[in-house]
Amino acid sequence: MQKVQKVLFVDPSTGFYRTRRYPVGSYFGPVGLGAHISGRHQSLNFGVGLFAGSILPGSNRMVFSGFSPCWRGFYVSSMGGAGLVFDNLGINLVSLVGKAPVPSVLYLNRTHGEEIEVEIEPVDLASAWGRGRGGVYGLQDYMLERYGGRYANDPRVLSTGPAALATDFGGIMSAPVKDGKASVVDTWAGRGGLGSKMLKEHGIAAVIYGGTVVDEDFRDRKVADEWFEAKYEAKLAVKDYEGTTKYRFDPKFETGGTLGVNYATVKGALLAFNYRTTAWTEEERLELHKRLIADHYLRQFNEETIATKSQATCGEPCAAVCKKLRGEYKKDYEPYQALGPLCGIFDQRAAERLNGASDAAGFDAISLGGVLAWFMDLLDAGTVEPAEFGVASKPRWKVEGFDAVADSAHNAELALELLRSILEKRGAIDLSEGPRKWARAWRARTGERILDRFVHSANGRMGWMVPNQYWTPGALAPMAIMGKYYMHYGSEFLPPRELGRKCAARLKGELVLDELGVCRFHRAWAEEMLPEIVGALYGLKDEFAATVSTLASRINSRNASVYWESRADLEFVASFLERKRAVDKDPNPELAAWADRFAAEPEAAALDWWFDVRKGIDESLRDFL
Repeated sequence: MQKVQKVLFVDPSTGFYRTRRYPVGSYFGPVGLGAHISGRHQSLNFGVGLFAGSILPGSNRMVFSGFSPCWRGFYVSSMGGAGLVFDNLGINLVSLVGKAPVPSVLYLNRTHGEEIEVEIEPVDLASAWGRGRGGVYGLQDYMLERYGGRYANDPRVLSTGPAALATDFGGIMSAPVKDGKASVVDTWAGRGGLGSKMLKEHGIAAVIYGGTVVDEDFRDRKVADEWFEAKYEAKLAVKDYEGTTKYRFDPKFETGGTLGVNYATVKGALLAFNYRTTAWTEEERLELHKRLIADHYLRQFNEETIATKSQATCGEPCAAVCKKLRGEYKKDYEPYQALGPLCGIFDQRAAERLNGASDAAGFDAISLGGVLAWFMDLLDAGTVEPAEFGVASKPRWKVEGFDAVADSAHNAELALELLRSILEKRGAIDLSEGPRKWARAWRARTGERILDRFVHSANGRMGWMVPNQYWTPGALAPMAIMGKYYMHYGSEFLPPRELGRKCAARLKGELVLDELGVCRFHRAWAEEMLPEIVGALYGLKDEFAATVSTLASRINSRNASVYWESRADLEFVASFLERKRAVDKDPNPELAAWADRFAAEPEAAALDWWFDVRKGIDESLRDFL
């Protein structure tokens, strides 16, 4: 197996490029290499793990890293399947250092035995973004039309959209390509705004890559089956099929995918109307879930997507077939939750319009959903007048008599107008440097503390992140990287210090996957088996474990998490605790004590809770080396 990892450094300001080799053992993958290089060059890095191109399921994830423009700290984001074609370049990582003087695109190609081809060319973004479906899809089409014919095999494109210029939370989109045409099954490195970084900090709007290099990949299925039978008494394919049930089809719930299973099971923990449901009674939440989710939003999904088996993979052979589709619309839980019920939208047609526009513009959909829900909350409460946001109406958020189709359509249209206001900076909206700075300026001008209704994690002076869409305190933990699953998101009650330790352990578990470029949907076996496989193939099992531990500590050493700035954050945790006690009947005396404290002295309780979680994190991620 390979003994070194090859990193291609590209300077978009000059077109200069060079390759540097890093020994396996000192660095194991794209996160460790990215953290090392980013600290020296403020680069954007993207690449694959050691097992890209191998028979291991989910091993072709592309991992991006760099200092995030929205989180304002080191960040890791990843996309499915994009590593399979990247592996044909014969390198492990690309690192962008420097900035092109005008918006440009990067071309990477390599024929086996020849030097890698690197070209940087200017691009007319307005023209490219105006093609076809527009935005990221139009730019992808432009790249394939202009450069696709140069490749012996189908290449793949990474593209950004207008959100990357207008905000700090633009994502990066890619889709599998077959016979020169891009699939509708798009995949995203959305969280962290690394699309904004690629375009605004490096001047690169899109990357096209591919090649014919055939390197030494692990392909011995007999050996792999022996490993899995020794561990699980099941062959690799059987164990993987078993572990990805939720993402394919779960007969227990008669649905599949993250959207199907999560909405079938969320019940009274449903988040809607900018988290206002956390203050409702359990009966009110259950009635909403049945009427608008189970009997409409989820029913539509099950009839249109699950029953018709409209599903695909991200571009690599995989038993999970997790991409659930209706036509050109890909249905995942978090985008269709944040740009769905969180915004008062409970109809698939309305949610498709909003999600489609978000994707075309190149937004991180979860962050956009959190921002739009916040804006709509302010409009509904009368805190902000529509003209100040460049729109003409207010949301229909009255639950009594809510029409699943008509009111969802109205709310989606308003959300689309707000999306355009963000892109065009209409009214008083300017999110180019993030919502926290903008909200502080708003307060200085009007005296209104609008940030109190924005549920988010804060990092440093300006960093921010809309949490993952689960009603659990871990979603607002003071971790060094938030918005991913680098934290504990289980629904059980844990005392805050123990929660911090759990978050730290989850960070290490997720780093095992990201450092080796493996999809977390395969974590049922991957977290346990990947270190064993590193040991079997490289003889470096202990070194890999030590490197992951050190990497987690290094990431945490930059932890600049800020105590909750929003009153809504405090209420999010306090209501969770009360629900665990009153609804789930959890008898834990520590739960009762914390719930009582939050009710009696919310500010003091919240401060103590937050710092106790931070203590558990820091004591677990100390570097003893």
